[in-house]
Amino acid sequence: MSTEAELLAPAMDEISERQHALEPLHLRQVFGQFATGVTIVTTGSDTGEAVGMTVSSFNTVSLEPPLILWCIDKKTGCFDAFNQCEHFAIHVLSDQQDNLSSLFARRGVDKFSGLNYHMSDQGVPLLHEYCARLQCTLTARYEGGDHLIMVGRVDQMHTQDRAPLIFHRGGYARIA
Repeated sequence: MSTEAELLAPAMDEISERQHALEPLHLRQVFGQFATGVTIVTTGSDTGEAVGMTVSSFNTVSLEPPLILWCIDKKTGCFDAFNQCEHFAIHVLSDQQDNLSSLFARRGVDKFSGLNYHMSDQGVPLLHEYCARLQCTLTARYEGGDHLIMVGRVDQMHTQDRAPLIFHRGGYARIA
């Protein structure tokens, strides 16, 4: 007679294991095995222009003080604006916002045209729809290879009762 654990676990011969070379494409595929939430990070440029990008490399750091981190590719078109910012906002996207995530992942388009948002007192664009929104003050920047790690203190936070958008294996997913 089988135990419940034996019935629920797949047989070892059903699971294949592959070793991957440490190359960027393989790293991206392996990192994609980790499901993440999807965020849009926004800030204002030194000329007051609204700037934003889709980010999945977001994480909490500390509850006391309230700290978060996110990473930005140094080759991203809006890198300079974020590298020079003092304030930014993290918008955790809902499962109905995959089109917005795709828009903010693109280069060379007006991401804020027709979008419902307003500017904070610090000049940061704040989207009106989200699962969670964190308004932050930058506290540290750290070198992280081809990325810059941005750490921020959470100054304000808001939530809306929505299910989150998930990114897994190079595509969007929803919680069942």
